[in-house]
Amino acid sequence: MSSGYRRFEILLPLRFNDGTDVPDSLVGETLAELRLRFGAVSWETQEIKGQWEHAGEIYLDDLVRVFADVPDEPESREFFVAFKSTLKQRFKQIEIWMTSYPLDVI
Repeated sequence: MSSGYRRFEILLPLRFNDGTDVPDSLVGETLAELRLRFGAVSWETQEIKGQWEHAGEIYLDDLVRVFADVPDEPESREFFVAFKSTLKQRFKQIEIWMTSYPLDVI
């Protein structure tokens, strides 16, 4: 039976594209926004490493995984599509990796 929930996962950078550290306050602001909007947010304390290429330049990432389990409704998806643009500006990123998938909450 479907629970009617969807998980949105976001990989937030711990460094800007120029290599300087992201202030902890930016991650905290992002977590607070999600908690206020959806009532809960979770994140992992382990650092995720990544590599990607854009316009011939290789970027090395240190990331934190943030996730929110939200109602699987068009309004939730619309929020995250807009939030992605906000995050790209906030973290001064070329791209922010965000995924979603349905949940079966037991």
